[in-house]
Amino acid sequence: MQDIGFILIVDDNPTNLSVLSQTLKGEGFSVRVAEDGESALQLVERKQPALILLDVQMPGIDGFETCKKLKSDPKNQGIPIIFLTALTDVENKVKGLSLGAVDYISKPFEKEEVLARVRVHLQLKQLTETLEQQVAERTAALEKTQIQLVQQEKLSSLGQLVTGIAHEINNPISCIINNLPLAQDYVRDLADILTLCQTSYEQLPIPLQEAIFKADLDFILKDLPQLLNSIKISADRIKDISISLRNFARSDSSTQVLFDLHEGLDSTLLILSHRLKPVGKRAAIQLVKEYGNLPLVECYPSQLNQVFMNVLANAIDAIEEAGQQGEMKNQIPTLKICTTQPDPQSILIEISDNGMGIPEEILPRVFEPLFTTKPMGHGTGLGLVIAYQIIEKHQGKLNLDSTPGQGTNVKIWLPATS
Repeated sequence: MQDIGFILIVDDNPTNLSVLSQTLKGEGFSVRVAEDGESALQLVERKQPALILLDVQMPGIDGFETCKKLKSDPKNQGIPIIFLTALTDVENKVKGLSLGAVDYISKPFEKEEVLARVRVHLQLKQLTETLEQQVAERTAALEKTQIQLVQQEKLSSLGQLVTGIAHEINNPISCIINNLPLAQDYVRDLADILTLCQTSYEQLPIPLQEAIFKADLDFILKDLPQLLNSIKISADRIKDISISLRNFARSDSSTQVLFDLHEGLDSTLLILSHRLKPVGKRAAIQLVKEYGNLPLVECYPSQLNQVFMNVLANAIDAIEEAGQQGEMKNQIPTLKICTTQPDPQSILIEISDNGMGIPEEILPRVFEPLFTTKPMGHGTGLGLVIAYQIIEKHQGKLNLDSTPGQGTNVKIWLPATS
């Protein structure tokens, strides 16, 4: 017989206890007995039975009161209680059932009836527990699926938005970059012509001399190449941002592809670079990058970029919160990224900050769906959950350590591509 625990018999009549115990033990059940309600409550407090046979009429607290006290404790509410009683009127039966009992066995009882009712209610309890477990598993599966759908929708929407912006930026910036060399050549030619005019004529017409003096031609000829060079540097910067946006939002194929993790980190950092600048009384966030020599990794690049975005944005949020609360007065706000390959089979990415840290009582809940400590409109509570699931999908691990007032360290372990 399957081990279901023990059956507790509560009755002040020794004969009833003996008969019921022998009957149940003869069928392979484990049995414990109590002669009054107080003893039964103490025994249940120490160890829960699978089922209780409870006499109604007992000295001290009767069966009804004992049942009421048992059912008032949430952890005992799932224990089936069958009343043993000679009180067979409808009023007493209704009273017992309303207190949480599941059945009645009338005295004098028949052994076969006792065994039949005990088996039925034990089976019902087992079926209920199985159903509750299945519901919990299905709920967890649905919750996970919902989070995945949210993640996919966010990635899809973000990818379309970022790709569209990058495309729109790319056309005009390409035009600027391609035409700048010609503009520089034209400026040099015009400068040479103007210089030649000045050296070839001893005395230029008065209006021309006045125009040259008013415009400060010497300064223009000196500054214009530098101005064009600054425009070229800025255009190249915009082009780099456009490339980073496309890399960040790159579409994932149905199969994993080789990817440079440093490229993903740098693309994400470029997008978040405006948040590293000084804000109010908070100094600029110092970015420390300690990149190791990593191999290319087989992965879904945009999904890993989403992980980097969520973790880095959380780190910056923690530093900003510390700054707002005046916690950064005696230290430099710092965001540190370290990548290593501890062994041939694994890659480690550590992202740490010296922000607010996470309170100890909250730390176990950070990977719960929809849990967030941020105010309304500042977070969905899905960022770390999505990151955790993405890393799990890549057969990796994501761990988080934090100390209130000192900062947080996130470790992302990924398998190295063999």
